[in-house]
Amino acid sequence: MTCDIKVKAEEGVSLPVYKTAGAAGADVCAFLKEPVVIGKGMTAMLPTGLFFEIPEGYEIQVRPRSGLAAKNGVTVLNTPGTIDSDYRGELKIILINLGQEDFSVNNGDRIAQIIVAPVTQGNFIPASELNETERGKGGFGSTGKN
Repeated sequence: MTCDIKVKAEEGVSLPVYKTAGAAGADVCAFLKEPVVIGKGMTAMLPTGLFFEIPEGYEIQVRPRSGLAAKNGVTVLNTPGTIDSDYRGELKIILINLGQEDFSVNNGDRIAQIIVAPVTQGNFIPASELNETERGKGGFGSTGKN
């Protein structure tokens, strides 16, 4: 299934790319005038030079690249980030370095992946009571370890 999405790209910026036929995520790259070093435990908001016109009823989710996380401890901070259909600003990626060494990002480095997903909006209805369930009000960890 595909969804047409208009993309405006700064000069020299590549459009998002699916690296294999079965890939769910398309890679996006950093658009930098000079390298950015993300220190241990630090964050950086990196430009991509990409602007999207997402059809109503869809969103783009921003997710980490597994290789950056596994090899360097670098991930997307607000995962998954959401780009709403009415947003027209530049896609920027917030990376955090959870690794043991400073991490350098260069222009054109693949820094995240994006996923196009349908959106269902809820119709929130006021209620004075809710149906009971087996779990009830049990929160974090209430269903056990295994």
